[in-house]
Amino acid sequence: MDDKIDTKQSFSINSLSVFFPCFNEQEAIIPLTEKTLSVLSDHVLDFEIILVNDGSTDGTAETIDRLAETHDAVRVVHHAQNMGYGAALQSGFRAATKDYVFYTDGDGQFDIAEITTLFPLIEKFDIVSAYRIQRQEGLLRKTNAFFWTRLVCLLFDLPLKDIDCAFKLYKRSIFDDIEMHSTGALIDTEILARARRKGYTITQIGVHHYPRLAGKSTGANPAVILRAFKELFKLRKEILNTTS
Repeated sequence: MDDKIDTKQSFSINSLSVFFPCFNEQEAIIPLTEKTLSVLSDHVLDFEIILVNDGSTDGTAETIDRLAETHDAVRVVHHAQNMGYGAALQSGFRAATKDYVFYTDGDGQFDIAEITTLFPLIEKFDIVSAYRIQRQEGLLRKTNAFFWTRLVCLLFDLPLKDIDCAFKLYKRSIFDDIEMHSTGALIDTEILARARRKGYTITQIGVHHYPRLAGKSTGANPAVILRAFKELFKLRKEILNTTS
């Protein structure tokens, strides 16, 4: 599924929503937002940046409000309490108003400048799903992720290297056509599986991964993992029983 398009060529998108799900990302969100503004200004004619605060308990809420007051292109969405990663992504996708929508996490583990390598691919595909080059995580986390991805790809016929990589670009119209229910870690699987079932095309490309700058990951939490497994098989049954 890796496309052979030269991603170094000059290419601009006319209309793009970018959003960041944030939970206690006060330290990382300002430099990430400012760099995103700079990158998008050079490559996108019409864009918006949506900062989704998922019930943060540090100063994230106040920080993103100030960013929105300072920059016309920045909008904010607040959850009164922590609702989960999937809920934050749902809010971002539903708030997006442009022709394309991209998201990455607010913790600074990706270089937002690499978003431009995804742009040429979205000309030919409906979804560009990145995979992490040299994942900056411990051995246990990487091992769990490897087997989780293999299982998900087997169950839903998704030939992807990194199902949960938080660096994805979509045609926004997809979200008018598919349902989203997961409020937890299964959200990426749900979106990709439902889109695949509907006949949308998916490709992938590698992006670099960096150590976490702020906040604390919850992906290795046993409760989060157990919940994801329970939801996984429920989702498979539902999708297999639904016609396109």
